[in-house]
Amino acid sequence: MTISPDFSAASTAVAAVLAVYLLLGEPWAGRRMYGSLARRRDTEPRALVRYFALVLALWWAFAALAVAALLLSPGTDAADFGLAAPERPVYAVTGILLVGAIAVASGRNFHDLARRGKNVPGLAAIEAMLPRTAEERRIAIAVAVTDGLCAELVYRGLLIAFGVGALGLDLYAAAALSVLVYAVAGLYQGRKGVLVFALFGAMLTALYLATGSLLLPVAVHVILSVRDLTLPAPEKPRAALPAA
Repeated sequence: MTISPDFSAASTAVAAVLAVYLLLGEPWAGRRMYGSLARRRDTEPRALVRYFALVLALWWAFAALAVAALLLSPGTDAADFGLAAPERPVYAVTGILLVGAIAVASGRNFHDLARRGKNVPGLAAIEAMLPRTAEERRIAIAVAVTDGLCAELVYRGLLIAFGVGALGLDLYAAAALSVLVYAVAGLYQGRKGVLVFALFGAMLTALYLATGSLLLPVAVHVILSVRDLTLPAPEKPRAALPAA
């Protein structure tokens, strides 16, 4: 995979502002937002819906800035942002089908564990985001799809192109920097969340570099996000009845 983006001054400014926010502002904002949700989840019936609505608005705003950075640079092609067909379509389709099968199998297992009240790996870190009603489930799916689309465009497409075209980095150095920025976004889940985001981001970045397209990373991200955000929320223990 090779890219040669030529960022204009305006495009560089837009991308730089977004990159700085993602590195320094997003971890802090994400932690505060999730902490607030966790505190209000059991006392405000629509707390999760409002939280997800804000998340959707932020993701589409970030994606709009990424598109603006592309449009403001006449010397930058859409393929420089990963908006192209995969170099090896057969591998991409095979990867999507494989991940889909794994997600379905693991999702069934996770649902079964949750229904039996047993531990589901990683569930505690996102417990406040798990849906309890049909409305919450619908918006959770919308968030999962949006997360896959917009996060890949921003973290893989824009940041790697920015590292190469504006910072003058080697492709793989720019990719490593994008993984670092993505990793700190997991701070709202604690230190383990940062590690999980780093590993997940590294995998998605590798898929992008291997195919030259965001198609496979987006598909994998969406599939796994839908699986995780549709897990049933753990039931809260009922308060003990007073002794007669």
